[in-house]
Amino acid sequence: MNEKKLMKGNEALCYAAVEAGCEFYAGYPITPQNEVPENMSKLMPKAGKIFVQAEAELSAINMLFGASAAGARCMTSSSSPGISLKQEGVSYIAAAELPCVIVNMARGGPGLGNIRGSQADYFQSVKGGGHGDYRLIVLAPSTLQELYDFTMDAFDYADYYRNPVLILGDGILGQMVEPVELKKYSPILGLPSKKGWILDGCKGREQHVIKTLLLSPPDLLVKHNIRLQQKYSRIKKELSICKEYKTNDAEIIIAAYGITARVCREAVDIARENGIKAGLIQPITLWPFPEEVFRKYSDKNFLVVEMSEGQFIEDVKLATDCKGNYSFLGHGGGWYPDTDKVLKKIKELLK
Repeated sequence: MNEKKLMKGNEALCYAAVEAGCEFYAGYPITPQNEVPENMSKLMPKAGKIFVQAEAELSAINMLFGASAAGARCMTSSSSPGISLKQEGVSYIAAAELPCVIVNMARGGPGLGNIRGSQADYFQSVKGGGHGDYRLIVLAPSTLQELYDFTMDAFDYADYYRNPVLILGDGILGQMVEPVELKKYSPILGLPSKKGWILDGCKGREQHVIKTLLLSPPDLLVKHNIRLQQKYSRIKKELSICKEYKTNDAEIIIAAYGITARVCREAVDIARENGIKAGLIQPITLWPFPEEVFRKYSDKNFLVVEMSEGQFIEDVKLATDCKGNYSFLGHGGGWYPDTDKVLKKIKELLK
């Protein structure tokens, strides 16, 4: 039986990363994710792995470029303004098709904002926060157990697709404490060998070249972009994770992700106790977005709840071809939903 431990979210993801075989971590402090570098500074040396506190976010993400190019499983973490600073490197890593895991325990913005939890980095996460046409696989856990489990899975998705994976949490998820089952790592996919592309010395073989400046011939970058888009299309076909809760007979469906989905799940139960047929759709993969699940309910009444000013709702509308009736509950800047607010909104909509 696996050990259960009372942990903070920021602590749980570190244990999961080390268990999954993370070999290199580089980060820089920023609230509310400071416990990640703190815990990694203790756990990584004990596991015989490398921890680096970088001098800045930009250097941390570029250290991942090098570590991943050398074949190491690697991770960095930060919070919203810090993730913004990493975007140049994220674009380079995506262009070079290097696997890595990036964690964003998001906080209120824009700008330096505050240190309260927020979901205002949705567009940055799912649309590509840096330059160029690229995609990150984005996972949005709602509990610490999901955070632990999906952190291990994130390393597998990154290696399997040779693509960066972003874990999008928030300050609440990172700071909250609850029991976590410390599961043993077991690959969820048949992982390909990295030997065919990593930079591990070319004695006796042809050079492997990893670069993102593709100037000649003139159509070299065009072909590279086409190949990247083909990979993204494959990921969209193969990877879609979503939870449905009491949706079959629902007269109103709440769409929410991450910590907000957790609040909305309780609101669904209370609504049902009051005779209101409510349901919940909770995407786990924010990219690829679980369009098929939403499409099943395209003519329904949707209440989209998010801790931002209306970003996630755009993907809900696109997934349902704008055929539903959509209402919105949300704000940025550290606003939090609770069951009372969600229930009040549901009752207003069903009058």
